[in-house]
Amino acid sequence: MAATAAVQSNAFGTEEEPTAVSQSPTEAQAQDCGAGTFQAQVAKAGDTWKARHGDTVLYTGDDMFAAMNAGLDSLTPNRTTKERLVVLGSGTISASERLKLPSYTVLDVCGTINATGAVATDTGPIFSRDTTDVEVQHAKITGAPMYGMFFRSVSNLTLGQIDMRLSGGLGIRIDNGSKTTPATNTRIDDVYVSGASSHAVETAGLDGVTIGTVTARDVGEAGLLLNTTTHAEVGTVDAQNVGTGTGYAAFRMANRNGRIGDGYENNIHVNQVIARGGGRGIFCVSESGGAVIDRVDIADTGNNAILVENCYNVTIAAEGGTVSGAGGIRIAARDEFANTSDVTLENLTVTDSFIKESPCAENTVIKNVELVNTTKDVC
Repeated sequence: MAATAAVQSNAFGTEEEPTAVSQSPTEAQAQDCGAGTFQAQVAKAGDTWKARHGDTVLYTGDDMFAAMNAGLDSLTPNRTTKERLVVLGSGTISASERLKLPSYTVLDVCGTINATGAVATDTGPIFSRDTTDVEVQHAKITGAPMYGMFFRSVSNLTLGQIDMRLSGGLGIRIDNGSKTTPATNTRIDDVYVSGASSHAVETAGLDGVTIGTVTARDVGEAGLLLNTTTHAEVGTVDAQNVGTGTGYAAFRMANRNGRIGDGYENNIHVNQVIARGGGRGIFCVSESGGAVIDRVDIADTGNNAILVENCYNVTIAAEGGTVSGAGGIRIAARDEFANTSDVTLENLTVTDSFIKESPCAENTVIKNVELVNTTKDVC
């Protein structure tokens, strides 16, 4: 195999002589797709894929998945610093296949991966498990895979510009499997998901999450779903027609999300939730909490605009917002969990809707809320 000297590439796959790596993969992420240094490249010309590492040609043929695997396998085994694989071109792979990213891998896909055919359990075109320092700078995925991307027990995970125009399946799932220790330090910059039959983005068992924007369109369940996740910083959740006919929401927290030890100190922060149509706008459930949502813009949801059920220390519209439509705002509880407590609704204008608290929660605060053609039934 050729030495791992980096090759400089532009977005069209032309190359210069091998050079020393002059910038980190993270710095390269901010560039155009495919620009910057790499160790291996997969490129399509006509109907032919070619994988190479330096001057060594690793694969030539019509199989996109085989070409990507060849490029990936050419990277240094058991490495402790990141190496980068660039993919130039679009193609089709089986929905039962998964490109398994080892630790210290950067993948940059400049084209579209179309996943077709029958799915298999726990598969997705891009996959990693029990690894660290994995980065996907760009990727476009179509088709109906089980997951567009699936990461399990991956720490120091970075996802850059991700675009999924799906016809089924779940967009991105990141979890820690059945482990008691969370996966740490996850960053997602900008994700667009349409057409998923399940969630756009789902996390479970993570500690330390930074998300820029999740845009969800015509998704069957949640836009962004956080389960058993702590210390999350989210920019914008922007959802249209998400969870229609279901109890899912543009933004949902569940299964003790935000719980640290036995308490709910503030550790989940969302800058903005936008929801149009669909199921719910915001849903906090099953002993979750410790959350502040700064701004909300929710209209015409088919289910509740906002439902807070068996959640604790949740502030909604800390900086302002609007809710309109018949779905209404509910503060509720089920018997199997401790009663809802320390919920604050503030700085809201609620139009053509309702606010209802039943059963009575503990220490509910509603302040600076303007009601326009809206009923209020609280304790």
